[in-house]
Amino acid sequence: MRTENLLIELGTEELPPKSLKQLGQSFADQFQLALEGAQLSFGSVSWFAAPRRLAVYVSALAEAQEDKVVEKRGPAISAAFDDNNEPTKAALGWARGNGIEVADAERMVTDKGEWLLHRAQVPGQPVAALLESLLNQALSKLPIPKPMRWGNYTTQFIRPVHTLTVLYGAQVIPVTALGLNSDRMVLGHRFHGDGQFELDHADNYAQALKKQYVMADFTERAEAIQNSLEQTANDLELTPDYDTALLEEIAALVEWPVVLTASFDDSFLAVPKEALIYTMKDDQKYVPLLNRDGSLASTFLFVSNIDSHDPSLIISGNEKVIRPRLADAEFFFNTDKKQTLEARLPSLSSVLFQKQLGTLEEKSQRISTLAGFIAGHIDAKVEYASRAGLLSKTDLMTEMVMEFPEVQGVMGMYYAQNDNEPEPIATALYEQYMPRFAGDALPSHPVSAAVSLADKLDTLVGIFGINQLPKGDKDPFALRRAAIGVLRVISENNYSLDLTTLVEKAIEVYGQKLTNENTSQQVVDFVLGRFVSLLQDQGVGTDVIQAVSARRPTRPADYVARIEAVAEFKQRDEAEALAAANKRVANILTKQGITGEAHIDAGLLEDDAEKALYTSLMDVKETVTQAAAQQQYREVLRALATLREPIDAFFDNVMVMAEDERVRGNRLALLLLLRSLFLKTADISLLAKS
Repeated sequence: MRTENLLIELGTEELPPKSLKQLGQSFADQFQLALEGAQLSFGSVSWFAAPRRLAVYVSALAEAQEDKVVEKRGPAISAAFDDNNEPTKAALGWARGNGIEVADAERMVTDKGEWLLHRAQVPGQPVAALLESLLNQALSKLPIPKPMRWGNYTTQFIRPVHTLTVLYGAQVIPVTALGLNSDRMVLGHRFHGDGQFELDHADNYAQALKKQYVMADFTERAEAIQNSLEQTANDLELTPDYDTALLEEIAALVEWPVVLTASFDDSFLAVPKEALIYTMKDDQKYVPLLNRDGSLASTFLFVSNIDSHDPSLIISGNEKVIRPRLADAEFFFNTDKKQTLEARLPSLSSVLFQKQLGTLEEKSQRISTLAGFIAGHIDAKVEYASRAGLLSKTDLMTEMVMEFPEVQGVMGMYYAQNDNEPEPIATALYEQYMPRFAGDALPSHPVSAAVSLADKLDTLVGIFGINQLPKGDKDPFALRRAAIGVLRVISENNYSLDLTTLVEKAIEVYGQKLTNENTSQQVVDFVLGRFVSLLQDQGVGTDVIQAVSARRPTRPADYVARIEAVAEFKQRDEAEALAAANKRVANILTKQGITGEAHIDAGLLEDDAEKALYTSLMDVKETVTQAAAQQQYREVLRALATLREPIDAFFDNVMVMAEDERVRGNRLALLLLLRSLFLKTADISLLAKS
C-alpha cells in the first residue's frame, strides 16, 4: 500500500511560553492515539512547536486502512428455521440487514450451539476521509485550561488560529478544523522573510521555515540557544546562570534566536545578587552571568527574536528595560536596611499563618521554642537556634520580599548580617526552607537544621492538628514536601532524633489550638509513609521497605540503618531460606497466639536438632542484642545468618506441636526467641524471593 509523510500545522498568535512544550508533545501524543484507534499504519509521529505554530509530522502514513473481514453472527439455528426448515422472520431480517440471502449464510458451530454467520469484507477507508475527524479528536484533548474565542468564530483554542496546513506528501488534504479550511499556506517569521508562503511538500517543512527565519523544532531551537549562551559566556570568561526551565521558556518565546550581550551599571552590584538574578530571570527572561568566584557580573545575556543589522539598538533597549527593575531592587534593599529584623517582629501579628493556628508572629514563637528544643539534641547552640527561629519569618515583611517573593530567606540572611546577628543565625534564616525540592541541598549548619526541622514540624503538626489532612493531589500546605524534608535532614545528618518525641513537643508548643486527638500518631505515620517513595526513588526494593516498616522505627536515622542492613542481607545466599523460615515461625506463633518474652527450659530440650538451635541462639543472642542497641544492624543480620543450618535442621527433624504440653510450649518459646532476635532489625519474613 502507498505511504506518504503527513504534516499538519496550526499557525497561531503567540502561544503561552510556559505551555508550549507540553502543547507540542500532547498534540503528537493525541494524534498518534487517534491514528492507532483508526487502525492506520504509520512509522513515527514527531512534533514541532514555536511561538506561532504547533505541528505534527507523521512518517510513512498509509493512504488507507487495511481491508478487513468482519464476522456478523445471526440467530441460532434453532431460531433461524421453523419446523419445516423454512427461514423464520428473524433469519430473514438478519440476512436482509447484511444484504444477503439466508441460503448464502455460513454456519458457526461452537460448544454452546450453532448459529448463522456472515463474513463481510469491509474495505479500509482512505486517510483523506478520516483525517478531519482524527485531527479534531486530537485537538479536543489538548491540555488547554482556558480556551478563548476570536473574531466571529464560535470555535475555541488557546490562542487565535490563522492558518491550517495539511499536506500528505505534496497533496493538500481538505480538512476543516477550528473554523479554518486546510491549504498549504504557512506563516513565516513575524518580522523577517515573506510573512507567509506556500509549502510544496510535507518533507520540506522544517527547512522551508528556516529560510523564513523560523526554527520550528523546539528541541533544536533550545539546543541552539544553549550552545550560543555557553559559547558567548565562555568568550567573556564568565558562567551563564540558567536552568532547564528558563532555557525552555526562552526557547518558547523566540522563533529565530539570536543571543546578545548587554550590561548594567556596576553600582547595582551592591544589592544582593539573588534579588538581581531573580528580577533578570523571572521578569525579563535574561540570563545572568557569574564570575569565576560565583559573584554576579554586570554583564548579562538575552535572546532576541530578531536578527538585526544594528544589534546595538536592541541591546540599548534591553539595557533601558532592566535599569528601572534593578533600581527598584536597590531602593527596596536600602530602605529595608533602615529597620532591623527584630523591629519587624510586631508586624508579623498582622499576617495570618492559618485562621485556626494564628499569625506569623505566633508561628515564629513556636518555631523558636521548637528549634531550641531540637538544637539541644543535635549539638547546636540553643540560643542561636531559638533566636533564628524567632526571626525566621521577619523578612516576609520587607519591601524586597513583598516585591520579589522568591528571595524570602535569602534576604533574611542579608538583613541579619546587616543587623550584625551571629553568622549561624543569618545562615539559618536562609537555610530554613531547605530542602525545597527533590535533590536540593540540606542545611549546612546544625542551627539551620534545627530551624528547618522546627518550621516543617510546626506546619505538619498544626495542619494535622486541625484535621486538614492532605487528600489526593490536594496539598495546599505542601505537607508531603515538608515530611520528606524532615526525613532527609534527620537521616542524612544521622541525627539521633525520634519523630514521636519531636511531634509531641510540637503539639505541646501549640497549647490548646489543636483539636485532633490523634495528631501525634497521624503525623508520625504520615512522615514515615513518605519514606516509601523517598527510598523507592533511591532504588530500594519495596519488600525491603515493607520489612523495615513492619517494625515502625520512628527514628529516621535508625530506619535508614535498618534499610541498608536488610538490603545487604537480602543479597546473601542464606536470605531466602531464612525469610521462609521466619514466615513459617510467624505463622506458627500467630496461630498459637504466642507473644511476649521467651522462657526456655534447657532441661526440656529432647531432640539433637532443637538442642543445636538453642545453643546457636544462645551463642548469637548477646551479640545481636548489643549490636541492635548500637544500631549496627548489619552485624545483627550477619550473626543471624549463621542460624540457617540449625533452623533448617530443626524444621526437618523436630515436631513443634509435640503431644507433651510442656515440650510443645518450650519449642514454641524457642521459636519466639528466634523470631524476636530477627525482629530487632526487621520482619524479614516479608522479603520476596530473589
